[in-house]
Amino acid sequence: MAVYDLEEQDQLDDLKAWWVRWRNPISMAIIVASVGVIGFQGWRWWTGKQAEEAAALFGAVTQATRANDLPKARDAVAQLTSRFAGTGYAPRAAFFLAKMDFESGDIAAAKSQLQWVIDHAGEPELQEVARYRLAELQLNEKQYGEALQTLDAKHAESFDGLYADLRGDALVASGRIPEGRAAYQSALAKFDPKSPYRGYVQVKLESLGADPGVAAALTPPAATAIAPTPPAASASDAAPALPTQPAAAPKQ
Repeated sequence: MAVYDLEEQDQLDDLKAWWVRWRNPISMAIIVASVGVIGFQGWRWWTGKQAEEAAALFGAVTQATRANDLPKARDAVAQLTSRFAGTGYAPRAAFFLAKMDFESGDIAAAKSQLQWVIDHAGEPELQEVARYRLAELQLNEKQYGEALQTLDAKHAESFDGLYADLRGDALVASGRIPEGRAAYQSALAKFDPKSPYRGYVQVKLESLGADPGVAAALTPPAATAIAPTPPAASASDAAPALPTQPAAAPKQ
């Protein structure tokens, strides 16, 4: 029994010696792990709270839009773009406000909102729609050089037809007819042959007196004449409509 006690005492002494040697690193590891767990839980709570606040502000923007309450919309958008710029709600709210500003006649404010989307949106599709809309406003104000510069930005291939068409409008409006004709021809080559928007561009090209051989080659076999007004925006490659709500949970 005495031998056993001596062996047990030796083990206890070894354990004490081990603890004296390693207690500081072990204690530090436990503290770091605890802080990490607490920090992660705190981050989840904070991001959830941020998302709720951003969603509430976006709801205020949509309500203000329906009520045509421009001051209320401005206030909510200002909070979203300053406090929650990294969420999916902020650029969509800026689109809403840009539309309201345009309809109220404040073109400078509308352009400012669209430029904010271009500079801050985390979704390339939203940025490209914003560039298209900004170029439209610049064209309407006869800022042809600015519109062309906006359209020169790198964009997804799916926007090639739309950008080329609007580029043709800016070139023709500025008197650069041959370049405008080439832009319309490029747009026709990019659009699906069955797209109604293609026929709209074809009318504009033919109004410039394009070479009949070129125009005939670009015309789809089943194409029919349409009035020179833009088709419904619901077409797959028609002018992009302003997004109304985040397609997925807002990104943090």
